[in-house]
Amino acid sequence: MSEPSSFDPATSTFLLAGPVRLHPRVQQAMAVPSLNHRGEYFHEIVHEVRGLLPLVFGRTGHQAIVTGSGTAGLEAMVSSVVGREDKVVVLSNGHFGNRLEKLATRFAKPVVVRAEWGHPFDPAKLSAVLSAERPKAVLAVYNETSVGFTNDIAALAPAIRESGALFLMDAISALPGLPTPPDDWGVDGIVVGSQKGLAAPPGLALVHLSDRAFGALKPQTFAEDLAEHFKSIEKDDTPWTPAVPLFLALREALLLLKEEGVEARQHRTHRYAEMTRASVKALGLSLFPEERYSSDTVTAIRYPEGIEDGAWRKVLRERHNVVVSGGQGEAKGKIFRIGHMGVVTEADLLAGIAAVERELHRLGKVSSLGPGVSVFLRLMP
Repeated sequence: MSEPSSFDPATSTFLLAGPVRLHPRVQQAMAVPSLNHRGEYFHEIVHEVRGLLPLVFGRTGHQAIVTGSGTAGLEAMVSSVVGREDKVVVLSNGHFGNRLEKLATRFAKPVVVRAEWGHPFDPAKLSAVLSAERPKAVLAVYNETSVGFTNDIAALAPAIRESGALFLMDAISALPGLPTPPDDWGVDGIVVGSQKGLAAPPGLALVHLSDRAFGALKPQTFAEDLAEHFKSIEKDDTPWTPAVPLFLALREALLLLKEEGVEARQHRTHRYAEMTRASVKALGLSLFPEERYSSDTVTAIRYPEGIEDGAWRKVLRERHNVVVSGGQGEAKGKIFRIGHMGVVTEADLLAGIAAVERELHRLGKVSSLGPGVSVFLRLMP
């Protein structure tokens, strides 16, 4: 007879690679009556959120909020900055790099530079492509969530800057958990998703443009016309009907970030990543990418032989009330992923590691209980 399921969404240990666990304050912020989105109260909310956006991007400038997923934010940025006759170089070494390629095909003429999933790009190869193609822009993913991999943007930035191309970045799962791109990277456009390191609900995209990218605006869409979004936010407004409860939740998530401090959150995210990586390795599991490129916001773990992805995640969910992510695209069925961004806690991660260890022991993949949990506990401050 099978064991009854213990899964309860309200109490589960939620370790997805996004969307992530919400703080109770963020949940409560959405429990309000309907608001007039053209009224003074909501304008005050937008004004406050607008003032908090530099926390996320690490700089002031042209910043706006698009109602829609991170992909909607990317579409707004790309479609507003490049034209259909413009060449753009797309860097792809994972599922979201592939998505950038598909998006770019709709609004420009993409030239794709590929690397094996979970492996870095060759800066010399990129430099050669940039010299030959002379693109209007380069599109890159900072943190490739699909394989738990952080691209070495610092190594690629000099060639992009030297080419004169606009540098447009998918930082949806990167900020604020990873260090903000410094000025010498020359990044001109950044998109962040509300549902990742900010620990707000999904449905909002935060967009930053440099003066150079702002000057290049030539929108190709209507609802995602960044020129309209920038014009409206200057008046503490939105061009179209916004997702009002999500703005309220975002404000609370940004206030929590301000209270914790951006550097403190990045330090905590890095520490949790190291604790998670050390624990899964103690269980004899392998990371998907080379460890020096492993993401601090999500750990991607290769399955041992004989473990089926759907069954594995189901037993974690139904027996232990622990929710983890599977793989995507080429990595589907090969890995599972543990998210440790946003407001996840040590207790959450410890419960996740304990569940993984218990099921590996049930399957005979580890000989005794304790090695993963012990490593995690020893690394706790």
